[in-house]
Order: sequence, then structure tokens, then C-alpha cells
Amino acid sequence: MKRLKNILLSMEQNTATYQGLYAGPLSAVDPACPGMLPIPDEDPTYYRGQIGFHFTGTHKRAQDKPTVTIRIPAELLGIEVCTDAAADFCLRAFKPYIDALNAELYNRNRPDNENGKYYLCEPGGEIVLRNTAFFAMCPQKDYQNGNGTTVYLLHDETAISAKMCLCIRIQVQLPRRKLRKVVQMLCRDLPDAVERMIADFDRARFEQTLALAERQAAIRAWLKDSDYCAFIANGSILPREKGTDKPLRNAVPFESAADDEIEIAGVRGMGIRKGVTVITGGGYSGKSTLLDAIAAGIYDHVLGDGRELCITDPSAVTICAEDGRSVSHVNISPFIKWLPNGDTVDFSTAHASGSTSQAANIMEAIDSGAGLLLIDEDRSATNFMIRDRRMKELIVKEPITPFTDRVRELCTAQGVSTILVIGGSGEYLSVADKVYMMEDYAIRDVTARAKMLCDGERAAPAPTVSWEQSRILYADGFTSYPSGVGSERLEVSEMGFILIGNEAVDVRGLHDIVSTRQLDALGFMLRYLMITNSDHKLDLAAKTDALYGKIDAEGLDVIYSAYFTTCERFLDLPRKQELLFLINRMRRVHFVKG
Repeated sequence: MKRLKNILLSMEQNTATYQGLYAGPLSAVDPACPGMLPIPDEDPTYYRGQIGFHFTGTHKRAQDKPTVTIRIPAELLGIEVCTDAAADFCLRAFKPYIDALNAELYNRNRPDNENGKYYLCEPGGEIVLRNTAFFAMCPQKDYQNGNGTTVYLLHDETAISAKMCLCIRIQVQLPRRKLRKVVQMLCRDLPDAVERMIADFDRARFEQTLALAERQAAIRAWLKDSDYCAFIANGSILPREKGTDKPLRNAVPFESAADDEIEIAGVRGMGIRKGVTVITGGGYSGKSTLLDAIAAGIYDHVLGDGRELCITDPSAVTICAEDGRSVSHVNISPFIKWLPNGDTVDFSTAHASGSTSQAANIMEAIDSGAGLLLIDEDRSATNFMIRDRRMKELIVKEPITPFTDRVRELCTAQGVSTILVIGGSGEYLSVADKVYMMEDYAIRDVTARAKMLCDGERAAPAPTVSWEQSRILYADGFTSYPSGVGSERLEVSEMGFILIGNEAVDVRGLHDIVSTRQLDALGFMLRYLMITNSDHKLDLAAKTDALYGKIDAEGLDVIYSAYFTTCERFLDLPRKQELLFLINRMRRVHFVKG
């Protein structure tokens, strides 16, 4: 950090741009070439021993808030398994040290830009690919420091070869007009905190994390090749503390229904088979909490979350009614037979009703590759979900085919399972493969009792239909440039909208998003698809597959741009389903029925 200190102390006391910090000027002297003049160069990576601190600008309006990528050789931590779970563990392990630094800086009578502050991503219980903690091959220091910014090049290839590093990304708010405090924060306090984290690294806890990740992977692999779509381990803590993602203290641990208890990878718990599953029970019995835990299981969770061994088909989608959403050229005819002046095989509207929006959500989920639908009747359109026998006899001319009449065909014809939370209608009891009762937060199998109550009745199946979606997206309107404007527009609103080009896309209906960082990533991913497209017609499946492949190969930062000053720097990778659902909700794009 000697070179960084010299660069900072050479700046004007009132600097607001910190240009030297980002440029990293140096004069390189090659001892192998005596008499040769120093070579001017730039490198904004500064070192404390083997640990690199790489500085980049966050954006043009935050030049006093640099982004710092801390590069720690994995060997210093004894890490050999470089996975997302390992990076996630290290990110969380670094938090207490950043908290301690911020506690020393904090003064409630002054804003952050006077006190100074360190910003670290604070994830929830889920483990996802992040640009704030990851492993990458990084160059090593290839010089020795001289006076000022002079450096002497090394030629020991063994010592300076690239190494696998844990990269933790933070942001630092630099205190205004306090250059010596900036020097202390960047050159002493932050490197000291990193070294303390390395010295205190909890190897035993880290090994537990790796063992858990292996078990989670084993359960997922088993589910993929089995007749099951979800697994909830005995002893899981499903309820959350109010307003948080933390497990509820003193909650009743989950225990499997006796006949459905299975063992996977040495873990006993309840397996939910593919097909149609109903979870019922009285109010406040825990049925929606169970469904929420199943939905959360699309991602792995950390030790102590309570749901770390709740594992679900990763393609599962939460389905709700979404009044007012835009629908463009979607085949909703399996559920809506006809509409006044409308074609339900090729349905479009700027403001869908509860029933048409839920139909579109299901059809788009199937088209995205979802293998499991998660539906809570409390968040559904009643006329879409059920129509009992008496109402069918009374109302002859009814355009809506309720979900009860399609849920079995959806399973048998499309291979899409459904888990439903039902508290107010018995219509689903006759079509369910399994019926579970939640009572006092305990679950039991009541399938036999439910079938007896149905007295052998089973609704006559509706005529089979085509579930095929065939749509073409044209480049017209698929742009991040607003009409008549020469610069791009991308903002992620706290109100639940992604603003891009001429669009204000409502993303409040994407219920499987787990962080605001995923929303920022969605905005950047959408923008990336727009600016890299050169085709008149877009093959969305191929384009999204290629994007995820690029992210997998090059990292999540491949989509980031510092040009958009209202978007956050920290990103979490969302699923492909959410990206497709985002595009489906755009109002000004040009979809055409294929």
C-alpha cells in the first residue's frame, strides 16, 4: 500500500475526483536493463503482501465512493474448493470486520460523506452467484516498491504467476476534505481488517459449509432423477421472524408426515412427489409458511437459516393473479375459451384481469421450462381457480375453464407438477394425488379422508387443448434508447419498476426474486440483450442461454455498466425464468404470434 499512500498524499486536500487513485500511476524500472529510463504506466491495484486491492470508479457521480475488489489468494485461507458456497461463506465472514470499522467511523451528527463508511453486500439466507464474492484467477504483484511511485520489476515467474483468488467487492465512502483520514481508511484500516479476517478464519465452520453444500447438491441431483419435486428435512425451521429473513425463534420444527418420510443423502425428511399436491388447513396453521419454504428451496440456503435442507425443483415458479399486467400474444386458450372481441389463442392486453393474468402467468411459466407451479389461493383469482358443480350447472356460457379442470392435464400432458395451498374450497380434493393437512404447524397425510369426502366424484375432464406457445420477438421497441433520445435509459425503482428505454416494467409480480440486487442484475441483463442484438427477429431462448453462458464463463460483471448512476454496483444473478418474465411484461416490445 506504499504506492497508494504516496499517490493519495500527492493529491490536493480538497480533491473530489481522486483521479490518481483510479489511474494508479507508476514509473517502472527494469533492473535487467540498466541505464534504461523508467517506463510510465498505470495500475490501480495496490498490495499489502500478497493481497491486492483493485480500485475502480463506481460511476461519474460517486467519484468519492470507489469500488474496491479485495483479491485474497485462496491458499492464504487454505481454500481448495472454490465454489459459490465457499465465496458466500467468506463474504459473510468478512462482515464483522467491516461492521467494526464502521462503528469506529460512525457519528450520528454527520453524514457518511463526512464520516467515511465501508459498504459490504449483506445477503439474506440464500446462496446465489454474486459479483460481490467470487473466485477468479488474478495477476500477482510483479514489482518491488521504490520511492514515491517508482517500482522495480521482478522476473521471478514462479512468484508472480496468476493465482486463484477470493475476490470480495466493497465500496468505500471517502470522507470529504480529510485526505489523511482517507489514507488511514484505505492504506491501514481496510488492509488490517482483511488480515484479521484471514488470521481468524473459522476453518471448522467453513468445512461444515462445504459439507452442507455437498449434501444440498446430492439432494438436488437425487430429486432431478426421481419422482419427487421437493424435499423438506425433518427439524427444518420454516417460519421467519416478522419483517426479516431470520428463522423464527421458538418455532415448531418441521416433521414429515409419517407415510411420506424418506431419506436422501443421509437426511430424513418429507418428499413431495410430482403430480398434484394440495396443502390445506385452518387459518394460521402454517400452510402458507410451508409453501413459502418450498418456494425458497429453489436456492440453497446457509447454515443456520432453518431452511438449508428445504430443496425444490430449481425451475419452480410461484404463480399469482396479477391484475393490470401487460400480456402480449400469449396462448391462454387452455383456460380462457373465448373473450368478447378477442382471440385467446393469440391474446394481448395492456391491462389483464385477475383471471387472464393468472392464465398468462401459467402459460409463460410452462414456456420458460418450469416443472413445478406453486399456487396459494389467497393470491389467486377465485373465478380462475374454481367453479363448483352447482355454478357449472347454473352458468352454461362460461368462458373460463378453471384451473381445477386443467391441473391434471398439465401434469400428464406437460409434465408440470403443482403444489397448491387451499383453505376455502374442496374442489381440488378430487383432483389431487396427495392432500396434506396443516394443524398447529404439524403436517399429516389426509388423502384417504379427502377422497372419501369426495365420495368417488371426480369432475369430467375438460377437452384436451394445445399448450404450445409460438411467439416471435422483433427488435422494434426492444431497445434501451428512449424515442428521440441519443442516450440510454436504465433505472431500477424502489417502487418495483425497471425503467428502460420507453418502458416502465412492473416487476412486483416476480415473486421468486430474493433481493434488490437481482432486480438490478435483471435491468443490466435486459439492457445487455438489447445492445448486443443485431437481429431483426430474436430467438429469446438462444439469446438468454448465450447470456447465461457468458456470465458463467466471464462473471456477472460482464453485464455491468457504470454509465447508469441510479443502478447499484452489487449484483446477484437471477434465474432465466425471471429474465423471460421481465421481457413478457414489457408493453412496447413487438411480439407476434408465430
